Amino acid sequence: MNSNIQAMVANIEVENLDDAIPLYQDLAGGVEARRFPYRELELALVGPFLLYSGPVEKYVSQHGTVIVDSLDPVLEALGKFGAEILEEPNEVPNGTRIVARHPDGAVFEYMQLRA
Repeated sequence: MNSNIQAMVANIEVENLDDAIPLYQDLAGGVEARRFPYRELELALVGPFLLYSGPVEKYVSQHGTVIVDSLDPVLEALGKFGAEILEEPNEVPNGTRIVARHPDGAVFEYMQLRA
């Protein structure tokens, strides 16, 4: 059986993206930072790190982002085990995402990247 999970991304709140990006670029081996907005937040994907800045108090705190091949098996598993869908599938700059609270209380964003 192959895993649907491609990668895990650490979500990190920072005060200033410009100040924070160089450290995470160095940690990730000098990768390019991909900056993009999401609602009122500024985000930067730097290798396995998702940095975000802005009025984060308006959003649900997440433990991390799980990059998947398909959201379908994720939704099936979440339903099977009684997870709460906090944000239904919606289109964002990088693809389609959902946010779910697992029965143990952990909150994850699941992202199916745009092809």
